[in-house]
Amino acid sequence: MGHAKTSFVCLPCRASYKQPYDRDRPHRTCPRCAEPLIHVGAAFAAPRRRDTAAWRTLSVLLHAGVHFHKGCCGGPGYRPRTPREVRERMTYARRTGEPFARALTRYDLP
Repeated sequence: MGHAKTSFVCLPCRASYKQPYDRDRPHRTCPRCAEPLIHVGAAFAAPRRRDTAAWRTLSVLLHAGVHFHKGCCGGPGYRPRTPREVRERMTYARRTGEPFARALTRYDLP
């Protein structure tokens, strides 16, 4: 039986690649631009390449340290999908002092 595959993303190319995760080789390069790929997790579903708003949202999530790893009970939990949802959560984090990564994964804002 083969190894489970996980997703790697190239933000400049807006491309996603499913590859087996190898602890001995955690760093990968993009086959299109030779930039380093970002390991995002097995529960990741890539947006369409033309959807620039979704890729901007994904970029904010990844730079904040939010990834898409599977949990014990299913998927990764809530992740914002639009720039508006990201702005709302970032504003909430600034007002309350909550870390950005935690605010970005909140389902509802109080």
